[in-house]
Amino acid sequence: MSDLSNTDVIKATRYWLEHTVIGFNFCPFAKREFVRQSIRYWVSDAETIEQALEDLLKAVSELEQDTSIETTLLILPKGFADFEDYLDLLDMANELLHMQELEGVFQLASFHPEYCFEGQLKHDPANFTNRSPYPMLHLLREASIEKALEFVDDPDAIPERNVELAREKGIDVFKKVLNKSINSSG
Repeated sequence: MSDLSNTDVIKATRYWLEHTVIGFNFCPFAKREFVRQSIRYWVSDAETIEQALEDLLKAVSELEQDTSIETTLLILPKGFADFEDYLDLLDMANELLHMQELEGVFQLASFHPEYCFEGQLKHDPANFTNRSPYPMLHLLREASIEKALEFVDDPDAIPERNVELAREKGIDVFKKVLNKSINSSG
């Protein structure tokens, strides 16, 4: 993975975003920002939690200063291939936002190539709602989420609907998109 250029990593991520997250409407807010080009794709060289947290703080600062950026995908192609290591990073990243008094301002969504929801089997298609070509932290503005939710019928049902759709489509559909996203980048 580490021999890919940042352009390759972003290309793969954009393909996955367009064909999985938007294509299956897993996130009803993603398409608007994708079309507006207000998503920041930040490819991090981080291989340690400390380096990743430094980049996360830089991404937060950038979002605070530049309102034309709606959301940031902090993509970690060189580190955190192990899902348990990634979960450690996610815990520490959430703790960092808390310590910086940024809860209620920003929140994190998590994506990983081996994502597995607690209590689910590894090969459950539902896991593909959060599987991505590379480990990443998705930094979102809370106020934007709240505003967007005003226009969504039954937002609490989104996760359940996503799980049902993923299971209906089956694991092979999502594996093809992930494989194609990575193959489209190189």
